[in-house]
Amino acid sequence: MNDTVNNNLGFAHYWAQGDAISHSVAYILLLMSVISWYYIISKAWASWRIRSSAAAVEHFWDAPSMPDAIAALSHADTEQIYSPLASHAVEAVNVKAGSLNAAIDPGELITRTLRQQINRVSSRLENGLTLLASVGSTAPFIGLFGTVWGIYHALVAVSSAGTIQIDKVAGPVGEALIMTAIGLVVAIPAVLGYNAFTRVNRITLAELDAFAHDLHAHLTTGARVSTNRKSS
Repeated sequence: MNDTVNNNLGFAHYWAQGDAISHSVAYILLLMSVISWYYIISKAWASWRIRSSAAAVEHFWDAPSMPDAIAALSHADTEQIYSPLASHAVEAVNVKAGSLNAAIDPGELITRTLRQQINRVSSRLENGLTLLASVGSTAPFIGLFGTVWGIYHALVAVSSAGTIQIDKVAGPVGEALIMTAIGLVVAIPAVLGYNAFTRVNRITLAELDAFAHDLHAHLTTGARVSTNRKSS
């Protein structure tokens, strides 16, 4: 008798008790989980590579010449976060005569180039964060919807039976609890990943901004400004 009850309370029984809407909620949560974990894993790998190459920025200034410095940084910067800043800034200094950029003040042209590259990197770093934030904020509510729908089925089962029977209520109520749990399981990693990547991006952008100030000072005055900053 106990074995029969335990079998009826398995996940397969909960799934069998559900309808198209409850199944759709489960599929949506599964899709959200797969997508969020894809971004978590891919961005974790990219963040590790970015942080590993950050030390090369300080060694940039130890090179004997600017071409050597850019080559060494490009080799270490596997994610191409820091090196394009230097290469494009040097290209702005060596702009060809006769172009529209040649008519712009060199300092202004370098500033504009650096700002464009920082915006490009910022856009790359923020890729996927909106999705993780959306999953983290909506998955619990989607799971809650599954809970409400499961409870509705439980009440319908009780109403149609005329008498309260545990086997008529356990399936839909169990399904409701499973939807709540799945919603939390999907949301928690997304929120933690979002917070971790936001911190990494803040540190990276602060270092990139400091590197841009040093490049601007070096290319316009031949000096380097010590503006290395990190955000905790």
